[in-house]
Amino acid sequence: MRAEQLPIRSPDDVARVRQAVRSRAQAMGYSVVEQTKLVTAASELARNTLVYGLGGSVEMQELEDGFTQGLQLVFEDQGPGIDDLDQALTDGFTTGGGMGLGLSGSRRLMSEFDIQSTPGAGTRVAVVLWKRAGTRR
Repeated sequence: MRAEQLPIRSPDDVARVRQAVRSRAQAMGYSVVEQTKLVTAASELARNTLVYGLGGSVEMQELEDGFTQGLQLVFEDQGPGIDDLDQALTDGFTTGGGMGLGLSGSRRLMSEFDIQSTPGAGTRVAVVLWKRAGTRR
């Protein structure tokens, strides 16, 4: 499956990421609820990449595991990184003015969630949402 990489350098790019994820999810036959989960997580993670990671990129990749299809999103930045991942994944924790639900909420919405961060070197967040059985392609 082909991968698509999009830059995240401005608020307009965050909007483009949301639209690209929605379009890919629709083309793959995700339900409206699944599309909403993907777009919500993509929006939060793209915004974090821009605001806290000082810009970066996202790569979208369609996955297949037997009869199951999924969409993987990998957000990467070369920003300051996250000092305490456990704290950053706690509901309500924020270093900005938000509600502190971006990372933890995205983790709950996705089938798979992996975050790696090195202070001073950046952050990589990979998420996958597998399609529910019975959704068509």
